[in-house]
Amino acid sequence: MLGPARRRIASYSNYESLPSFLVPAFQAPATMRSFSTTPSCLSKIGSAPLSIPPEVTFNVLPPKMMSIGKHGRAQPYRVVEIKGPLGEISMPIPPFITIDRSTPAPVLSIENTEEAKQKAMWGTTRAYLQNHILGVSEGHSAILRMVGVGYRATVEPTATTVQPEYPGQQFVNLKVGYSHPVELGIPKGVTASTPQPTRLLLEGIEREVVMQFAAKIRMWRKPEPYKGKGIFVNGETIKLKNKKIK
Repeated sequence: MLGPARRRIASYSNYESLPSFLVPAFQAPATMRSFSTTPSCLSKIGSAPLSIPPEVTFNVLPPKMMSIGKHGRAQPYRVVEIKGPLGEISMPIPPFITIDRSTPAPVLSIENTEEAKQKAMWGTTRAYLQNHILGVSEGHSAILRMVGVGYRATVEPTATTVQPEYPGQQFVNLKVGYSHPVELGIPKGVTASTPQPTRLLLEGIEREVVMQFAAKIRMWRKPEPYKGKGIFVNGETIKLKNKKIK
């Protein structure tokens, strides 16, 4: 639809009153503007090949019916087995993701690059697989730093406030300013040690489990911005604020 100014000018029988550079624009028939179509953007993380060390074996098992999630329906998921010197991890792969094993470095692809769910899981699945490969070959770690007067941690074989979840489970005992002891059971597959009284080292082959346990410990004393006290994970820092003055 023409604008008000264009309709008023187009109603004139001649274009003598118009400037010469505007005459071709009103004489030519109105056409729709054409936009160039570009190919869909691929996932940079998902399309990157997996880096597999020589000591790690990467196997894709035949599909089997599995239900992922609380209310997920059964679908044919393929399972990837990753074995290394530190352990073994199995991970189910969604049915729309294909793993090309024709090269030494496997490459992941999806069926429909236009579907949002498939594009989202493309890079996520590749990142999980690469983390598992690194975990069984080198392992993942998290260093917790405790800042505060009297803050320290120890690793104990027994606990008084919690029950063991599996045989031989150890516990982290935190002293972070509470009147009662804070005892947390170490998850299976994770080892904890205290190189210093104010340092806690967590190690394991699954990065998600290690970081979740580190976040659980940090919840007991989140870093506060006025005195800089708390439990810091890895290289975490906090910007200090000025003291509140009433």
